Amino acid sequence: MTSVPQGASRCAGPLAERLPALPLDALDAEQRAAAEELIAGPRKAVKGPFIALLRSPRLMARLQKVGEYLRFESALPRRASEFATLIVARHWTQQFEWHVHVPLAMAEGTAPETIEALRQGRRPQTMSEEEALVYDFTTELLAHHGVADRTFERAREAWGERGLVDLVGLIGYFAAVSMVLNVAHTPPEPTPGVEPLPALPL
Repeated sequence: MTSVPQGASRCAGPLAERLPALPLDALDAEQRAAAEELIAGPRKAVKGPFIALLRSPRLMARLQKVGEYLRFESALPRRASEFATLIVARHWTQQFEWHVHVPLAMAEGTAPETIEALRQGRRPQTMSEEEALVYDFTTELLAHHGVADRTFERAREAWGERGLVDLVGLIGYFAAVSMVLNVAHTPPEPTPGVEPLPALPL
């Protein structure tokens, strides 16, 4: 299955990877240290956005720690954070993050019908109450660069101020990661059963 390349979904065919993996013997001391720190953490490998980010090892070292907190230690429920990640990936037509996080969202209980509607750029009609709040908050922030008072209060009531701020941080983190991946033309890893993101609007 040929996936639609991120950052160029209206173009025919995949794009050449601009920042491919660096050979191990080409890494300098800072790059090697940053790679080893990443591998020692929960991700266990230098892949996805970190392939490109390794060109700037200090940035990678700091950014991956932010992502580690947001993915594995956040105050948000895991289902909420995985669903928000899919919304950001859809917004940026980011194939790598979409392929990685669809199975994770499904494992947390998000329905396949919900994911398919999101993939097609539609507001899902099968969301849980929590997912609907995540959808409203995330899409509002991405579209308008802020959220309305009512959306803010709903999120604060649901997750507290720490959870609300963690959600904003997660949206910003995955937006940054999506930009890196789109600029680098990093290809997704094939994931059985995961359909690529189409260009929007359909």
